[in-house]
Amino acid sequence: MDRSSAGISGQYTRSDNSYNQPNRHAPSSRRGRYRHATVRQWDNPSRTAPGHNEFYQSSGTRSTQHLQCRSINSAQNFNALIKQEIMDDLVSQSDRFGHRYDGRNHGQYASSIKKYTSAAKRPLNRAEQSQLMRLLQNFTATRSWNWRSLTTTLHSFTSAGVFTPHKPMNEHVKLTQAALLSTLLDAIIFNCNLKPEACDIGAQEIANLLWAMAKLVDNGQEQTPVLKEAVAALLPQINAQKAHFKPQAITNLLWAMAKLVDKGQEPTPEIKKAVAALLPHVNAQKDQFIPQHITNLLWSMAKLVDNGQEWTPGLNEVVAALLPCVKAQKDHFIPQHIANLLWAMAKLVDNGQGQIQGLKEAVAALLPHVNAQKTNFNPQELTNLLWSMAKLVDNGQEQIQGLKEAVAVLLPQVNAKKSQFNAQGIANLLWAMAKLVDNGLERTPGLNKAVTVLLPQVNAQKDQFIPQHIANLLWAMAKLGDNGLERIPQLKEAVAALLPFVSAQKANFKPQEIANLLLAMAKLGDNGQERTPEIKEAVAALLPHVKTLKANFNPQEIANLLWAITKLVDNGQGQTQELNEAVAALLPHVHAQKANFKPQAIANLLWAMAKLVGSGQEQTQGLKEAVAALLPHVNAQKANFKSQSIANLLWAMAKLVHNGQEQTPGLNKATAALLPHVSALKAQFNPQEIANLLWAMAKLADKGPEWTPGFKETLAVLLPHVNAQKDQFNTQGIANLLWAIAKLGELVELNVVKSTFESLVHRISQNSQLSQQLILMSLWGVMVCCARLSLVSNANKNNVLEKHMDDLFTRLENKSPDNKDDQSIMALAAIWFGRTCPVVPHYQTNISKTQADFRDQLKSSIPSLQIEEEKSLNSLPPVDLLLPDHNMVIEVQGPCHYVGGDFKTRNGSTLLKIALLQKSGFEVIEIPANQILNKDLMKPYIDQIKIRVSPPQGHDTVSLKRGWAGAAYVAAEEQIAEQTNPAKRNKTNSQ
Repeated sequence: MDRSSAGISGQYTRSDNSYNQPNRHAPSSRRGRYRHATVRQWDNPSRTAPGHNEFYQSSGTRSTQHLQCRSINSAQNFNALIKQEIMDDLVSQSDRFGHRYDGRNHGQYASSIKKYTSAAKRPLNRAEQSQLMRLLQNFTATRSWNWRSLTTTLHSFTSAGVFTPHKPMNEHVKLTQAALLSTLLDAIIFNCNLKPEACDIGAQEIANLLWAMAKLVDNGQEQTPVLKEAVAALLPQINAQKAHFKPQAITNLLWAMAKLVDKGQEPTPEIKKAVAALLPHVNAQKDQFIPQHITNLLWSMAKLVDNGQEWTPGLNEVVAALLPCVKAQKDHFIPQHIANLLWAMAKLVDNGQGQIQGLKEAVAALLPHVNAQKTNFNPQELTNLLWSMAKLVDNGQEQIQGLKEAVAVLLPQVNAKKSQFNAQGIANLLWAMAKLVDNGLERTPGLNKAVTVLLPQVNAQKDQFIPQHIANLLWAMAKLGDNGLERIPQLKEAVAALLPFVSAQKANFKPQEIANLLLAMAKLGDNGQERTPEIKEAVAALLPHVKTLKANFNPQEIANLLWAITKLVDNGQGQTQELNEAVAALLPHVHAQKANFKPQAIANLLWAMAKLVGSGQEQTQGLKEAVAALLPHVNAQKANFKSQSIANLLWAMAKLVHNGQEQTPGLNKATAALLPHVSALKAQFNPQEIANLLWAMAKLADKGPEWTPGFKETLAVLLPHVNAQKDQFNTQGIANLLWAIAKLGELVELNVVKSTFESLVHRISQNSQLSQQLILMSLWGVMVCCARLSLVSNANKNNVLEKHMDDLFTRLENKSPDNKDDQSIMALAAIWFGRTCPVVPHYQTNISKTQADFRDQLKSSIPSLQIEEEKSLNSLPPVDLLLPDHNMVIEVQGPCHYVGGDFKTRNGSTLLKIALLQKSGFEVIEIPANQILNKDLMKPYIDQIKIRVSPPQGHDTVSLKRGWAGAAYVAAEEQIAEQTNPAKRNKTNSQ
């Protein structure tokens, strides 16, 4: 996403006209290895110019002077440089001396072309280049040329733009360029491969040749095999001459290698060795580098590192040595230097080198000059500066003094130069602004205006964007929308303009770009962007490439992809075969990369898998293995999760358990590891996170076979924040809170439940747009609250809550949900209000061994006692044992009736059932299953039941309820009373 590069203005020593090197007599053909190559002849004027024959018949000395006179006069116009007689002179010299010709006159002519462009302050334009090429079809380098001639010719022609591919490109020009370049490169390769004593290349020539080759590629020439071979032939010479390079040559060499690698040259061991050989000399000569050298050197280091150069101690020392020079020379950098330096430092930070000593100080020293020079930056420099600042902020450097101010002064310049940005500039600028906003930069009017003026340029230049730009732009627009800019009309238009190009370019996107595109489309949908056919088509076009490139995604991209796919499903994207296959393809890589995910990625992955399962995704073996692989890393990284990640993780684990994930020791350990951090970060959770946390805790406690350490303490610190933020919860959050607090039953004190429900439930009732699911969740929660109040003898009936419950139930009239749990809620509400049940719920029955043993023992002890089992009374869930003759219900309560299965703290479902049974006129006896595991333990309970079912003999009913000698039983009403009266609880427990 961040592949922008800064333009570097390379400097080099000018070739002079004094050739003092002796001619070499290497045997060679005039055209070297390309001697059989032919160039199609153009129609040139006949050689009838006056003096033509005389020129060929003149002496060598006279001819050379004639050429020099023509070639070094920089004041002459271009037409004087392209006269046929000049080329005739050059051909004559080459033919006359044969293999003894050292190429000096050709070099002088090349130098004259460069001098012309230097005086014009521009390279050759397309027309000039075409005219010159007609002449150069007979300009041929040979292996006999000396190094100065080869260097001067290649360097001068490259600098002058002779080899620059213009578009469209004339075929004759292209062929002539290729032939001329081939003969030059062949001669360079041949001379490099001579024996060391015969290869007399100098340090300056090495630097100039490599600079020229890099510049060729930078100007658009293809990195052909012969060009790569020429580079490879020169590299060993760097090591041999390393002690002789001057500061400027060192700079040019490192710039050249960085540029070649950045343009696709493989960073071979030879390149790495050459870089390593030069680094100590950068350090040794650090005080001799001028501002442009410092700029180019740091740019080169950043580019090399960005393209895979290992961060060695030597490289670290060089960067650390140069940074103080930035600070020392801060007043001497021109705008281009400032932009390139900040780009380089941002790149170094982005590649993990943000802790280099002096980096922050160097950045801080340059930022005031951004302000001072703000009107002098060209469009590319503006782009690089804002990109750099976005990268610095994204990597935690936002505290550098003057950074925000520098951003603020540059934004108006974007507006002023809006029509001058090319496609890459537009993409990088919008990416930078999105990154800045995403990292907390205030959305100032200046930033909003800059975004607004750039968006129409997206539409205007839509045909010019390469795949990387398309990915960056859609990511940026999604992020801007995510941060409150989704209502800018131009944003939707820009998105619509780009989407067709996603489908058209689908085969050309790299793995990172595919991940960013799917992330962007998920984000756009999440921010209210209409799911148009174009968005659906773009998603469908990309999903098969996720499967194809599955092995090429890095950990962050895997996390982003699964998050994005989940969000797309969550926002209405169908779970198509392609989507399911993409998920299945990624899951093994979650397992394989498990040790490499950052904390946020771990949270996103578990959230995504939980969400997919909740949306109907099958819990495949691959998904279970991916979850299991991540859980130990939740524990290992527990101290590094932010508040949002903690909330998402606990929600995800609860959701997975809710949908059938086994509550393994690993999952319980991960939960236990996170709970203390909920307490530590309690003040940082927003309302949605609080609601999700309480929902998750209720779910985990409901499914958990045992208490998780820290559960009660975490609950105690979260509940006060519900009341404190009561006005900020949305309807989904309120419904989750009502359900969760009700589900936790007696774990939450009754007075806390009552006050919380009274503060929240009216907001649910006032919302006329509630979904059926939210109404059912809220109705169930309010019912449990009212049930708890009804079970306490001294509690006042809460008519307000019952009225809200009635309102919610009324809104469900004429509804017939398919879900059995939803049907049960409607039935329970109907029983509460004594109305006809609109649905007939179907309950599953299950007779536990403990229940069956107790029933048999009770029947054996009281043979005349009529007992019915698993009987559903008035559409209530089935009761364990019914004594119909005595209107009595016996509930043998297993662990699922208690929060965390502790056999002490009843959950909301149990309390509601008891209250409704009592409301229906039944006496309820609860017996914890762990108290009747054998006949001896059953006997005291059976004895008390005998007393209950026997004819009255003057015994006080209340005293009978309290008379369970040696048993851990307390009647339902008494148990709730004891919860709100600690003294009474202590009295009961002491019996």
